Order: sequence, then C-alpha cells, then structure tokens
Amino acid sequence: MAEQGSQASRMTSVMEDPSSQAVARTYADALLDAAGTGTDGVLEELGSFVDDVLDKLPDLREIFFSRIVGREEKLRLIDRVFESRSSPIVANFLRVLVRHDRIELIPLIVREARLRHEVRSGRRRIQIKTAMPLSDQAQERLRTRLAQSLPFDPILETQVDPSLIGGIVIRVADTVYDSSLATRVAQLRERIQQRSLHEIQSGRDRFSSAEGN
Repeated sequence: MAEQGSQASRMTSVMEDPSSQAVARTYADALLDAAGTGTDGVLEELGSFVDDVLDKLPDLREIFFSRIVGREEKLRLIDRVFESRSSPIVANFLRVLVRHDRIELIPLIVREARLRHEVRSGRRRIQIKTAMPLSDQAQERLRTRLAQSLPFDPILETQVDPSLIGGIVIRVADTVYDSSLATRVAQLRERIQQRSLHEIQSGRDRFSSAEGN
C-alpha cells in the first residue's frame, strides 16, 4: 500500500517535471519517426496500454513502475503478455523504455506524441474559453473562421468560465486573444486609475511649481 502511494506521488511529480517533459518529447519524436505512416495505429495501441492496462490494472502498473522489480522481469512480462497482442514497434518501444528506466514516462510520452503528431499533420490545439457553452454549430463556425486566419488546421478545446461574463478568450500556444467583458472592464478600470494617478501627479507638479515661484 505504501509502495502504491509512493508510486502515485512519483508519477505526479514526473508528469509535472519540466525535465521529464523534455525527455518525453525526445522519445515521442523518435516514436513518430519510427512509426511513419502507421503513426495513428501506434498511438492508438500505446493509448490503450495507458488507459486499459496501467489505469485499469493497478497490479500491472505497480510492477511496471516499481523500482524494486528488475528490468529483466519487466521485459519478460512484455514478452509474455504484450508481444503477441501488440505490433512489433509498440512492443519494442516498451522494451526500450524499460531498459532505460523510462517506463514511468509512458503517459507523458503518449500525450506528447499525440500533440506532436497533430503539429506534423498541420493541426494544432487551440484553447477556447467562453462564459456559456458553445453549441456544435457555433464551434464549427468558430473553427472555420480560425482555420481561414491561421496557418494550420485548428482543433478546438473548449472550456466554460462563468467569470468571463461575456465574450471569448482564445489561446494559441503562448498568445492569448481576449475579448471578454470581464477583461474589457478590468482594462477600463486600469486606464481610469492610470489617468487619475496622472492627474494627481500633474496637480502636485503644478503646486510645487507655484510654491517655487
């Protein structure tokens, strides 16, 4: 039980570690290069390994992620259980991760591989925040408009944020386009505050000038 708890904690830290993300991207690129035209099938298999094996079979997850279980035992498990059920590239990729003590990164690698495969295919994810849920028709209209103005095919990830009051927030990579009412109100408040500070400072300067005379 303690081992399972420590593994869960370790997995969380791995997923959040920037160095782990960099390593995961390296493995993800290598996987995509090796998969070639069969990338979709490979990603589906590895996604199933994460979702249907690691997430739903905690005993197997404990074995793969345990630092007590040796590499050879993990490799034998892959040969015995997964080799006949997986494509050669997926089975070999799992072996590589085990040999390099990187099997804990498999959920992060799969996520990075999916994202990088989308980019290679001319697609990219865009985060959309709105005050109210968007209908399917509204999402498609927005996707079409974005596709016309962006150099890639957008994949929309929508999120509802009632604090926006109205409008929409669009995030493309590190760039945020914000037209929400809440943001406009905050910007207006900031401009008013800056104008008031400027007027106060100007009054002080005039008063100081008058005293000097």
